[in-house]
Amino acid sequence: QVRVVESGGGLVQPGGSLRLSCAASGIISSINTMGWYRQAPGKEREFVADITSSGYTNYAESLKGRFTISRENAKVYLQMNTLKPEDTAVYYCNALMYGSKHYWGQGTQVTVSS
Repeated sequence: QVRVVESGGGLVQPGGSLRLSCAASGIISSINTMGWYRQAPGKEREFVADITSSGYTNYAESLKGRFTISRENAKVYLQMNTLKPEDTAVYYCNALMYGSKHYWGQGTQVTVSS
């Protein structure tokens, strides 16, 4: 079992920055990829970025250049810059295990508004 907990969400003005954190606990040696997804009101959950245990990163095309994912063992971070109102969403951390089982956090709210 793995427990995933996000933190760092909040209210930020357009153009501002925010850094999300996610910590996994439990059988962390079995974690392959960790990533971030988001879900805006009335929309489906969408992929943001992920990073493998080897450090390879992958981003949603529309977010490249503004968002940066990084990882330290079982902790993953999402640095979000030049935030826009359309970035408002609940951001979820995901841990993908070797063997393809997923674990999700409870989500953290990011609101971009003046």
